[in-house]
Amino acid sequence: MTSPRAFVIRHGETEWYLPFPPQPTIRAALTGFKRSLNGRHTGTTELPLTPDGEQRIKATGRALVGNDRLIVPSKLAIIYVSPRKRAQQTLELLNLGCEEKLPWQDRRDHSDEDVRTRANVEVADDIREWDYGDYEGLTSAQIRERRMAETGSGSWNIWKDGCPGGESPADVTKRLDRLITDLRRRVHEPAIEAPAGSQSASDVLLVAHGHILRAFAMRWVGKRLEDGPSLLLETGGVGTLSYEHHSVKEPAILLGGSFMV
Repeated sequence: MTSPRAFVIRHGETEWYLPFPPQPTIRAALTGFKRSLNGRHTGTTELPLTPDGEQRIKATGRALVGNDRLIVPSKLAIIYVSPRKRAQQTLELLNLGCEEKLPWQDRRDHSDEDVRTRANVEVADDIREWDYGDYEGLTSAQIRERRMAETGSGSWNIWKDGCPGGESPADVTKRLDRLITDLRRRVHEPAIEAPAGSQSASDVLLVAHGHILRAFAMRWVGKRLEDGPSLLLETGGVGTLSYEHHSVKEPAILLGGSFMV
């Protein structure tokens, strides 16, 4: 019996994105480039996807969404999406074929024949990006320079230090734990307890941001944010979380999932 899953998708590339990890060849290619792919921390700032970001998300949808793909739309019960427009734009471009119009749309943009999921789409404030506070719009290098001038120490680790004027690791932990509890109560626990052979939708999709989704994965398996994640999630990247032994008490990170056949 397949355990219910939670898929996490990071929004596509924006103007403030810097490829991570930034390889020397990428840095060289970006030198003098008109587009400002500069690694600035983007929390509350509203930025659209770049054209390249849009194309990459469409490619993700074609490759990973479908009846014989990793993410099967008909198996989705709830879709949580960040209130930030870049995340909502990403959800639109995945072409999931939602039965109802998306919360920010005036009308559905596809026909009945293209409906592929009855999942409820919820704009969830708990999955918004980490609030960078005073560090909004700054690069990591600028943040370290600022801390050196203010405190005499240029070190900064968001997982331990948080952001002045923004959120601490404890703040982020509180809202992510609330969201995890909600989705398990509403979807995953009933699915695991259902009789064998039940065909109800039991997967969950979250479309959000880099720091918050890495933090989400840590809290999914009960790890402290202060310990720091050994996890990466590129823009447009997809991750999968589930359970071992079909038990909600044994949450796990799924390193590799098979496609449906």
